Amino acid sequence: MDNYKDIIVRPIITEKTMRYMDENNVVTFEVKKGTNKVLVKQAVEKIFGVDVENVNIVNVKPKEKRMGRYVGKTKAVRKAYVKIAKGQDIDLFGSDEEAK
Repeated sequence: MDNYKDIIVRPIITEKTMRYMDENNVVTFEVKKGTNKVLVKQAVEKIFGVDVENVNIVNVKPKEKRMGRYVGKTKAVRKAYVKIAKGQDIDLFGSDEEAK
């Protein structure tokens, strides 16, 4: 892979992933299709400068959704659950000073 930033599409921030982040030190990312655990681990370590203990990858299939009489599908997503070493963290929201 030429660029590690091409592997990680975006962080997934929901109530469930925030709970994983607080309790288990696991951060969830949407990753590019076709990537494997080794590439995700290398990308997270290079981009965020943390030690990765474990990576789990899940393929989420598209679901059928209706809007009135029209039927469509949600997009398929490849998620990576990345366990960060104890005592380290990834700041997904920027620093606290910017939020004030």
